[in-house]
Amino acid sequence: MATRDNDSLSSDPDIKKPGVDIQLTAEQFQEYMKCIQDPMYFIKNYVKILTIDRGVIPFPVWDFQERMIVNFHESRFSIAKMPRQVGKTTCAVSYLLWCILFNEDYKIAILANKHKMAQEIVSRLKAAYRLIPKWMQQGVVVWNKTDLELENGAKIVSSATGGSAGRGDTFNLVYLDEFAFVPSAVAEEFYTSIYPTITSGATSKLMITSTPNGMNMFHKFWKDSENKKNSFKRVDVHWSDVPGRTDEWRIETIMNTSERQFQQEFECEFLGSSMTLIDGRKIAQIPTIPAIHETRDGFSFYEHVDREHTYVMVVDTARGTGLDYSAFIVFDTSTVPFKVVCTFRNNNVHTIVFPKYIMEAAVYFNSCYILVETNDLGQQIVDILKEDLEYDGLISTASKKARYEATSGFGIQSQTGVRTTKTVKRLGCSTFKSMVESDSLLINDHNLLEEMSKFVYNGKGSYEAENGHDDLVMCGVLFAWLTTQPYFKELTNTDLVRSIYRIGTEDMDDMMVPFGHIDDGRGTLGTSDGIDYWTSD
Repeated sequence: MATRDNDSLSSDPDIKKPGVDIQLTAEQFQEYMKCIQDPMYFIKNYVKILTIDRGVIPFPVWDFQERMIVNFHESRFSIAKMPRQVGKTTCAVSYLLWCILFNEDYKIAILANKHKMAQEIVSRLKAAYRLIPKWMQQGVVVWNKTDLELENGAKIVSSATGGSAGRGDTFNLVYLDEFAFVPSAVAEEFYTSIYPTITSGATSKLMITSTPNGMNMFHKFWKDSENKKNSFKRVDVHWSDVPGRTDEWRIETIMNTSERQFQQEFECEFLGSSMTLIDGRKIAQIPTIPAIHETRDGFSFYEHVDREHTYVMVVDTARGTGLDYSAFIVFDTSTVPFKVVCTFRNNNVHTIVFPKYIMEAAVYFNSCYILVETNDLGQQIVDILKEDLEYDGLISTASKKARYEATSGFGIQSQTGVRTTKTVKRLGCSTFKSMVESDSLLINDHNLLEEMSKFVYNGKGSYEAENGHDDLVMCGVLFAWLTTQPYFKELTNTDLVRSIYRIGTEDMDDMMVPFGHIDDGRGTLGTSDGIDYWTSD
C-alpha cells in the first residue's frame, strides 16, 4: 500500500510503516486487550506528553480530566465548558488516539474555529502517536498536516468550521474545539451541515469543548443541556479544579489581566459585550426555550396560537442578499409580561417573497396587527401587504404636535408603517431596556438574546450591533416604542406603564426587610389614618 510522505514519514524511526508485522509477547497481548476494553487504562499507561519543565512524561490525568474523557466515551453528545490552559486538547487528543488505534475503519473529523488550530490538534495527536510503543501502533498510510490514516482503515481529517465543512461525508466522531469562537452565522450554517453526518450512524459521536465567548450557539447548547432540553451530557470545569490554582493565583492573574477577562477565561461566565443596552448581568440570567417548531425558511414557533389572545408583529426588512436578515417577531400582548411567541430570520429571502411569510404568520396568529419599519425597503413590503395582499391590520404613524405617534391610519398626515427616527429609536431603546430588566417581556428566542448581548452603545448617542446583526433586537426596540403609544392601549387593552410599575413595586415589597418597633420608654406608638407613628413623651 502506498504511503503519502508529507512529513518525512519514511525516515521516522518512531512510526510503524504499513505492512510491518510485529509478533506480540503474551504480556503485550494482555496489555493490548486491556487497552481495547478501557480507554482510561490506555491513556493512563501509554499516553505521554511533552512538558516545558520536565520533558516527556506520562500524562498525569487529573480527576476532572478523567470525568471529561469518560463523558466522551460514554455519551454520543458531550459538551465541556472549560477555562483556559486546563489540558482540554490533551484530553481530546488522548481519546481520539484511542479511537483510531483500537477501532477499524473509524473516521474522525477535527474542526476548530481556525484551520491553523485544527492542524495544531492533528500535530499534537501525531506527537502522542510517536510516543506509544511501536508494537501498539497501526501502520501509518497517510501522515500530513491535516490528515492521518492508519492501516486498520481509521482516518482523521481536520478543517476550520466553515459553513460547508464535512458536508456530504459521514463520521464516527466529530470533535468541535473552541466552538464558542466560531462566528454566529458560520456556526449555525456549519452545525446544520455537519449534524446529518453524525446522525447517519446509531453510535456516532459529537464532542464539543470551549471556553465561553458570549451568548452564542455554544451558550445555547450549554444552557439547553443544563435544563435537560437536548441530548448533550455536560462537564463543567472550574479553574480551582486544576492543582496549584489557589486564591493567590487568582489574585495574581486578575492583577496581570482584568476582572472581566478572568470571569470569561477562567470563571467561564457567559459575558456579553460591555456597554450593552441591557445590563450584562441581566442578559446572563434571561432564559430561552426550545422552539416547538422550526422551519428551514427561518421560522421559530414558541407557542401555538390561542384564539382568545391578541398578538402584534413587528417587521424589519433587509435586501435578501445574504448580509442583514429580514426579520419579524410576533408578540403575545394579551397580558404583561408580554411574550415572544414566534420569530422569523432569513438573510436570503427576497423582498417580493418576504410579505408572503409575514402574511402567513400574521393570519395564523389571529390576523394580528403588524408594524413594519419603512426606512429602507420596508416601504415596498408595506405596499405589497396593503395593495396586493389587502391586509387590513397594518399599523400607521403620523406626526402630531412635533411627535411621531402610532395611529389607526385615518387622516391626511398618516402613513403606513414606522420610520426609525432618532427620537423613535431613543424612546424604543429606553422602553425596551425597562421592559426586559423588569421582566415585562419574555424573550424566549436565543437568536434575539444573542443579538441583545452585542447591542452596544456606539459613542454617537445610540445603540447598534457591535458585530454581527441587530435585526431581531430592532424589532424588539420598535415593539417597545409601540407600547408607549396611546393607540397601543386601544389595540390591546393593556397599560404597560402601570404593569411595569406594579411589577416593580411588588419586587420592592419582596425585598423589604420586615422590622418591628422598639419601645425604649421614650415614646408612645400612635395611629392616624391607619399609619403607625411614634410620639415623644
